[in-house]
Amino acid sequence: MSEIANKIKAIICDVDGTLLTSEYVCSPVTAKAVAEARERGYLFGLCTGRDAIGTQGQLADWGLEGLVDVIVGSGGAEVLDLKSGSYELSHPLPGDAIKEIMAHYEDMDVSFVIPYRGVLYTPAEHPRMELISKADGLPYEVVDFDEFLAEPKPKVMIFCMPEYMEQVVERSRTFSSERYRSAALITSARLYEYMDPRVSKPAGLERAAELHGFTIDEVLAFGDADNDAAMVAAAGVGVAMGNGSERTRAAADCVTAGNDHDGIAVFLRENGFCA
Repeated sequence: MSEIANKIKAIICDVDGTLLTSEYVCSPVTAKAVAEARERGYLFGLCTGRDAIGTQGQLADWGLEGLVDVIVGSGGAEVLDLKSGSYELSHPLPGDAIKEIMAHYEDMDVSFVIPYRGVLYTPAEHPRMELISKADGLPYEVVDFDEFLAEPKPKVMIFCMPEYMEQVVERSRTFSSERYRSAALITSARLYEYMDPRVSKPAGLERAAELHGFTIDEVLAFGDADNDAAMVAAAGVGVAMGNGSERTRAAADCVTAGNDHDGIAVFLRENGFCA
C-alpha cells in the first residue's frame, strides 16, 4: 500500500467531466476500481453541483448502483449519507434573494433553473431547457416561481448559450442586494450559479467527513472544472483529471488521465487503492 493510500479514508469524486465519461456513464473499468477500493474499506462519495436526490436517482443509469456511500450535492449545500439515510441542507438561498437575482437579468436571453429533488424547475418554457434536461438526465417542470420560492432553495442557475456567458458574467458585476448575501461562479460553459457564500464543495466535504469520524485531510478528491479547484486544494490529496481546467490542475497535488481514459481508475491502481 502506498503512502497516499495509507493516509486516506475516503475517495470523493466530482461527477461531470470527472467520474463520468463524455457519454455520461461511469466506465466499467472505473466502476471496478471503485468497487475494489470500497472492499478495502475506503468510503466512496460524490461531490457535485447536481442536487443530491437527483444524483442518487441516476446512480444505476451511470453504472454506480451500490457503490456510492455519500453524496455532497448542490455545490456543497447538501449532504446525503446513503449509509445512514441522513440528509442535511445548509445555507439555502431565500426565495426573495433568488427573485432579486432573477430581476437583475430579466432583460437578458437566459433561463433560470433550480435543481431540486431530482427535477429541474424553471419559471418559463424555452427550447434550451431540453438541452439542460438531456445533459443532466433529469426532467424539467415549468412552475409558478412565486409559489415555488415560498421556501428557500439550495441555489439558482442561469442557463445560457456559451457565446452569451461573457455578457452574463459582465452583468453579474453590477448585482448587489441590501438584504441578502450571495456568491456566483461559472460551473460549465452554459451555467452561471448563485448560492449562499458559505456554501462550497470543501465545506460539504468537511461535513461529510465529520459524519464518518474523519477529516478532510483524509480525503482523496478528484475534479476537473474551475469549481473543483477549491475542493482538490482543500483535500488531503487533490487530483485533477487530464481534461481538467488550468486552474484545477494548478491547485491539485497530482494530475491523472482524462475522464474518457479511466483517470480515476488509473490513479487508484497506481497508488494501491485497488489491485
